[in-house]
Amino acid sequence: METVSWRTDRIAQILPQEFFNLVDRNREHIRKTFPITAFANSDLEKTEQFLTQALETEQKEEGYYFYLRSPLTTKLIGYVVVKNISVRTSKCELAYFIDMDYEGKGITTKAVANAVDFCFTEIGMNKVFICTSPVNKGSQRIAEKNGFVKEGILRQEFRNGYGEFEDIIYFGLLKSDHYNTNER
Repeated sequence: METVSWRTDRIAQILPQEFFNLVDRNREHIRKTFPITAFANSDLEKTEQFLTQALETEQKEEGYYFYLRSPLTTKLIGYVVVKNISVRTSKCELAYFIDMDYEGKGITTKAVANAVDFCFTEIGMNKVFICTSPVNKGSQRIAEKNGFVKEGILRQEFRNGYGEFEDIIYFGLLKSDHYNTNER
């Protein structure tokens, strides 16, 4: 596997134009699995609103945003979001995508690992989960490489970007399992 250098920026460092460019380059690639992001960033004005709302969400500690950037080109190459945070049940969801040109290089796997650590150590979650389409084998591999366990299939749980209902595979990772695995 080719090693690619990248860094993580937080939302305060992101310009609307560069996030719009990332989404626009990958619009058809993400439309099915990230329909809200694809639609909410259909033009620069909507992207500005999307990022403003995301910043407010993060300031209220209701979600966290991590942007992957190539240090060589400085362009954004991916995105990881911590969302659906439940303080009551101490769990949250991770969602992510990577620019098509950077798939298969281990970047997303490592970025997810970093986000998992953030969820357990910084925001005190007990469980992190990932929901993915049955056809998204890459996302399933990322979950499994990070120690997530397939917990089940939720039937017709998600409406994709084409308006079709899809099953989702639910992967979960408990804090205790994560640290017991990583201590070996």
